[in-house]
Amino acid sequence: MIPFADKTQTRSRGEFLTMRIGRLTPNEKLPSVPKTGKGLTKIMTKRNICVLLLAVVAIGCFVVGCKPGANGGTRKVFNVSYDPTRELYKAYNELFVKHWQEKTGETIEAETSNGGSGAQARAVTQGLEADVVTLALASDVDLVAKAGLFAAGAEDSKSDSYWQKRLPNNSCPYVSTIVILVRKGNPKGIKGWDDLTRPDVKVVTPNPKTSGGARWNYLAVWGHALNKALAADGGLDAFKAGTIPQEKIDAAQKAAFEFTEKVFLNAFAQGMQSGARGATDDFVKNGVGDAFLAWENEAILAKSYSGDALEIVVPELSIKAEPPVTIVDSVADARKTRDIAEEYLNYLYSPEAQELIAKNHYRPYSEEVFEKFKGDFPETTLFTIDEIFGGWRVAQEEHFGENGFFDKMLADFANKK
Repeated sequence: MIPFADKTQTRSRGEFLTMRIGRLTPNEKLPSVPKTGKGLTKIMTKRNICVLLLAVVAIGCFVVGCKPGANGGTRKVFNVSYDPTRELYKAYNELFVKHWQEKTGETIEAETSNGGSGAQARAVTQGLEADVVTLALASDVDLVAKAGLFAAGAEDSKSDSYWQKRLPNNSCPYVSTIVILVRKGNPKGIKGWDDLTRPDVKVVTPNPKTSGGARWNYLAVWGHALNKALAADGGLDAFKAGTIPQEKIDAAQKAAFEFTEKVFLNAFAQGMQSGARGATDDFVKNGVGDAFLAWENEAILAKSYSGDALEIVVPELSIKAEPPVTIVDSVADARKTRDIAEEYLNYLYSPEAQELIAKNHYRPYSEEVFEKFKGDFPETTLFTIDEIFGGWRVAQEEHFGENGFFDKMLADFANKK
């Protein structure tokens, strides 16, 4: 089970979505009913009917095992997630609701909101009441932690994303990577990252300012460029080992910036959607661009929907994308859903859920399940954000923060227009 932090800390927050039920005037009389055998006429007020209905609901809940939430009624676990998980969590929610009912006898609901990961994280900090978040990257979950929505100890400024220690594999029940989606026959002859710098290749990617997937795209390109610039000195392996002089690393980082900027200058011209699914629609449905940088699972899904209209190019080197999950303590406590929220996340690591994850084209945490579905995932060399970029806090500040490397690319593009 999850070693969650202290459950006593609760933060009250207003409901993001509210259902309104019409109020009845307490003593307003309804039409009289027929007289009884003794000639008595029974007049029922709306208050009487409300009391009766509440009694029926209470008895029904007792019989079927309902447990009221903070505002009464059927309890619901609300998951705020990023764009490409729509199909995964639609299927998982159905699986989990059935699992919970079999385990506890309680009938519950499970609902997921999808959007660009960064935008979703900000929505949670601004009042969207998520029992759990399943976002694209750790830095987005860090925003939720910094907003004070986690229990004491879940956000430790002296450690990088301390909340990640609450679940196995840094709270990542699945991982993915970044690939390139091209059109049938690969008309531009795209074989890897290098081809994306060509002026004749129109690149499609969502906006790294709002999309977690886009940040993974950007870092995958940067990592390749860094490996290429350091090839004579042993590449990323030597970089990770710390055997390359700093002046050579500085020069290689400059080269990586210039390489990544070329790729994204080819993307800026097409415009950028805020989330991965919007970018997928641009490329697949609207015919925008020649090459689409995509989550592996999103590329496989898009290819299957398109028939033979698309092909996947798997780079020899890419990044290991690690989308994390965690409970939002204050919301789950206030909504009285902590027990459901904890199990919702724990169950993601179960054999049943891990197989569902693999069938939805994410690489499962379970080695046993991964071996079973290994043929569905092409082989490639993967590096991690910790190995090459020093973790998400460092990467976020240096690359995507105010006046970071990506802002410099945006400024360069604006100056060239």
